[in-house]
Formats: sequence, structure tokens, C-alpha cells
Amino acid sequence: MRYFRNDLVDKKPSKINVPIKKRMMCLNESSLNPYSAIRDHFLAKMEEVQLNRYLSSITNDLHLALTSYIDNSLCKENVLIGNGADDILYHIFLAVRENNNSYAVSLAPSYFDYKTFSAMVGLKMQFVDLNEDFSFNTDKYLELANHPDCKLAILCNPNNPTGNLFPDEQLWQIITALPNKLILVDETYYEFSGKTFVGDLSAHPNLILVRSFSKAFAAAGLRFGYAISSEENIYELSKVLTTFHTSILNQTFALSILENKDIFQKQVQQTVFLRDELYNTLKTIEEINVHPSATNFLTFTLSDRTPDFFHYLLANEIAVRDVGSHPVLHNCLRVTISNREDVEAFVQCVKQFINK
Repeated sequence: MRYFRNDLVDKKPSKINVPIKKRMMCLNESSLNPYSAIRDHFLAKMEEVQLNRYLSSITNDLHLALTSYIDNSLCKENVLIGNGADDILYHIFLAVRENNNSYAVSLAPSYFDYKTFSAMVGLKMQFVDLNEDFSFNTDKYLELANHPDCKLAILCNPNNPTGNLFPDEQLWQIITALPNKLILVDETYYEFSGKTFVGDLSAHPNLILVRSFSKAFAAAGLRFGYAISSEENIYELSKVLTTFHTSILNQTFALSILENKDIFQKQVQQTVFLRDELYNTLKTIEEINVHPSATNFLTFTLSDRTPDFFHYLLANEIAVRDVGSHPVLHNCLRVTISNREDVEAFVQCVKQFINK
């Protein structure tokens, strides 16, 4: 006797499987511990919070601070907070699914959990493969997106795991060609790229943006993210969230981060500097093909030697991410730009491996 959906039979729970090593350069996390950075401010703010209550003025304060950070032209009704960008994605997929034929369209390779979360709610996924240079065919994308069963068009910009930004004119072609489709632009790496569609929301009500505190705000373990869109879209999306969806504790910490955002913006600047420095270093090594990035990671390959290099790094207590499952990224690895010590250890391993 089954008590759950029949399509769950062949699915597996969502789990991440990465090696745990001294230098965790595999999950695009920051090496800055946000609690250490803002502990006194956070603890002082917690004195105002009553965790025995469902409601708190912190929620309103957070929305005001968040809209101020995003764009002063927005109001709190333009923003929906959640337990990480993943949680926001899950609920968007849940909200757009109409029936068993409903699907979303995405580029590939792109963020792998689009497929994971859509499957959880019974929303199908269709993909347009990137070309070898990480460009894509607009006509193929629009053909899939224009179908009546397509309920959502997804664009990750900059893209993960390739790291590239897509041309503005190409994205605008898609946005303007699909006025009756919800278009999700994943801006998880916005702070590293500086590219956003926030200023275009009022003219394009089909846009919904998703961001995270896990990357630029160094709070992967906090689980805090948010969606930005029209008041109407946010209102509709809020209908699939439970009451008291995010904890007051998390909201207080997120507010404390925003009130100390200079600390984290400085860390982002340092990360971008290290990213470009490492990119230039790897470009000088003939055996490596490294791709430009507008994120906090670099994707690269050593061709047929990539698998051996992956294990060599593990033996030297460095964990990177194998992203080679899609043909476009065959034999590719992704390395997170964490801090100078980690980057220097990584470069040393590269040189030692190349010269073996």
C-alpha cells in the first residue's frame, strides 16, 4: 500500500555528496564566518526579540532594510523572504505547476537543483543545451518557452556552474518575447557580477528575481533568500507559503547582516580580486583551460588528466566540485574562491601536479 504520490517511487531524497576536507573549495561558500563578524550586533538585537512569540517587529524591519538594500524604489510588497534561494525556487515551482503536463524550461548545464526541486512538486523540466562557448540558441529556448504547457522560463545569470553572464540583448529578447510567461532570473551571484534586472521590474511584470544570502553575505548555513517581483506576483507566490514561514531568529540574523553590509561588501571585493588573480594565473598554464567568471568560482579543465587532478587535490586536503556530468563541461571542475590561503594552496597543487 502506497500512501504517497506514485511518481515518488523512483525519486531519491535531495542530498549533497561532497568530500569533507580542510579546504572546502567545492560549494561556493565564503570563508568569512558571519557570526564572528557581527556577533555583538546580533546578540544585542536579540535582546529585543521574543522567541516565544510568533510575531515580531523584526519582520517589518527586515523587509524595510532589504528593500532599501535592493532598490529604494521598491516597497516591502515587492519582496518575499524564504529559507534560502532554494526554498524560494521550490515554492515558485509549486505555485506555477498547473497539471501533470506543466513544465519549466532552463538552460543546461545550469543550477542542478532546478531539476531536483521541480521534480519534488511534479513539475517537468525541459532544457536547451549551451554551446561549447556557453552561448545558447534563442530560437530553441523560445520554442520551448512559448508552448502552452511551459509555465516558467528560467535564466541563471551569471550561470552556475559555467560562471558566465549572458548577453543583455539576448536576455531582453526572451523577456520581451514572452510577456505572458513568468520569467525567473536567478541572481544568486548578483553581488559578484553587478548585473541585475531590478530596475526593469515595473516595466516587465513577467519578471521574478531570486537572490541568496549564502554567497555574498557568507551565510550558507543561515538559509535565507528572497524573491523580488511585482506586488501581484509576490502576493500570488505567498499563497503557497506556510504561515510564519521563516524563523524570527533567522530574520534577526539577516537584518544584522544588512545593518553591517559593509563588512560583507568588502569580502566580496576581495573575492573578486582573488578570482581575477587566480584566473590570470591559470591562464598562463598551458595544460589548463579556465573559463572567465562573474561569480565567486572558476570552472576549468585539465582534459583527460582532470579526474587524476581531482583525486590529487583530495589527497592534499582540497575539495573542489566535479561539474563534468554535462557534455559541455566534460572533464571540468569548479573551484570556489574562498581566501588567499586556500587559493595559494590550490595553485601550489596545480603546479605540483602539472610537473609530476
